[in-house]
Amino acid sequence: MLDDKLLEILACPKCKGDLEYDKKNNKLLCHKCKLGYRIEDDIPIMLIDEAEKIS
Repeated sequence: MLDDKLLEILACPKCKGDLEYDKKNNKLLCHKCKLGYRIEDDIPIMLIDEAEKIS
């Protein structure tokens, strides 16, 4: 689970927009870019090349 303060400062690395935390799938979602960034060991992997496309 990510810290609320960390969630407030994180932004999508592609568009610099807001991210939504998907607790069920443990991912950060950017609805504008339609990308999902996985979280491993409580560390968000914010690399555009490793993001997953979401619908």
